[in-house]
Amino acid sequence: MLRRRDAHWVSANVGRAGRIRRMYVARHKIDARPMFWAAKSRWLPLCAAAQVILMAMIWSQTAAARGAPESFADLAEVLLPSVVNIQVTQTVTASNRGNQGRPPFIPQLPPGSPFEEFFKEYFDRQQREGQKSRPVAAVGSGFIIDASGLVVTNNHVVDEADAITVITHDGERLEAEVVGTDPETDLAVLRVKTENGDKLTPVSWGNSDAARVGDWVIAIGNPLGLGGTVTAGIISARGRDIRAGRYDDFIQTDAPINKGNSGGPLFNMDGQVIGINTAIYSQSGGSIGIGFSVPSKLAQHVVDQLRKFGRTKRGWLGVNIQTVTEDLAEGLGLKDASGALVARVFDDSPAAKAGVKQGDVITKFAGVKIGEMKQLPRIVAETVVDSTVTMEVWRKGETKSLSVTVGELEKAEQALAALNPNQPAETEAKSKLTALGMILKTMTPELRERFQIGEDVSGVVVTEVEPDSPATDEKIRPGDVIVEVGQEVVEAPKDVADKVAAERKTGKKKTVLFLVNRAGNLLFIAIALQAEDKN
Repeated sequence: MLRRRDAHWVSANVGRAGRIRRMYVARHKIDARPMFWAAKSRWLPLCAAAQVILMAMIWSQTAAARGAPESFADLAEVLLPSVVNIQVTQTVTASNRGNQGRPPFIPQLPPGSPFEEFFKEYFDRQQREGQKSRPVAAVGSGFIIDASGLVVTNNHVVDEADAITVITHDGERLEAEVVGTDPETDLAVLRVKTENGDKLTPVSWGNSDAARVGDWVIAIGNPLGLGGTVTAGIISARGRDIRAGRYDDFIQTDAPINKGNSGGPLFNMDGQVIGINTAIYSQSGGSIGIGFSVPSKLAQHVVDQLRKFGRTKRGWLGVNIQTVTEDLAEGLGLKDASGALVARVFDDSPAAKAGVKQGDVITKFAGVKIGEMKQLPRIVAETVVDSTVTMEVWRKGETKSLSVTVGELEKAEQALAALNPNQPAETEAKSKLTALGMILKTMTPELRERFQIGEDVSGVVVTEVEPDSPATDEKIRPGDVIVEVGQEVVEAPKDVADKVAAERKTGKKKTVLFLVNRAGNLLFIAIALQAEDKN
């Protein structure tokens, strides 16, 4: 028996079949009346059968597009034993509870007031109690990845924990120790031992790259400490950057996720982990259907390293990069705004040894095309340390192929703090010039002190920026140091003016490319050439 909406669907598609027949007759200019009446008695059953087949085909396609399971019960029953609750205890005092050790507010009372002594005694006691340490409990989620007792969760769940307890689906409480953590991706691996030597039930990783927006997913975890909670939804978006770290590539889902779900798995319909639930966007503190999960492709690589080494070993190139905007692409002669623009190459880095130069645009790394700047750090980080790969760069109108041996980020981080760029000699001249709305001066000790410019920085100092000028439009600031113009080093204001004039004279570009040192950070800025210089 058809439901009302099903009957309506059949009626609509029978009408659709009739329209298809009429369209065919009209297109081929056939007089259908004699043919129809002559064949009515003989072909009507066959036409009816054809319409049924047509409806079945359309029905199957519609059902496939919907893809909604009748129930998640069978899948949840299989997966629940692999998901654990995590309980942590941490010792806190007033200093780490958020008041930074400030004394409590004491109201101003008239001298001699009967309440003066009462409030003083009360707040003195509160302050003494606040300095005492006390244990605080928090909850999170995790999932088993190895029957020997390895559990994956979020780093923020176990960070600075004094004790960690893993609670299995059947209620067994197991003490856990930290194998390794990675704050960059907010992941942690724990190890537990079962009291009776019972084997735990692990889950398998899935391919998050194969997940599509609109696919069904289920989340299992410990929201608000309730434990063993199953929620369902779809993948709302992929590749989300929520400013959590340099490797942001989150899966967004509307499967309800709340406090306590952190570290729990996001499953596809094959029961594979394609994400680790990490964050939510909420103005109320509860789920509003915007949750974020670390994709399994990124997580699996990090987890494998934590298991083997107790820490991460990420690939390192040794460059500072920035996004290629439309204006920068035009200034660099690129056809489109893609790739990663190299703002700085660190001394003795893999990039420096490979011949990468400031101003290069990295367009391909290890065979992967770099569409957006943020792709490059993730790809490099996932590259095996000490492996040699090929990269392509765009340099002054030409594509060049370079071979680079990838270093290790963790080993380089301490050394990078001590690295300094080359220190060219200071110029003492005090020339002044206005270019594109910028008042420029040659570097002097007075300017270094005024704008707090490091001794290792050389170039031309921007001392003022005129209102409503091209420089203002591109947010050039007083104190910026112009290092290059048109990818050529400048040392005096006249160098800047000459380069700008030369770029304008060619008439080939609408912008000129500046390399600016701002508070020790290098960045490229493209400034429009509409305005005339005032010398």
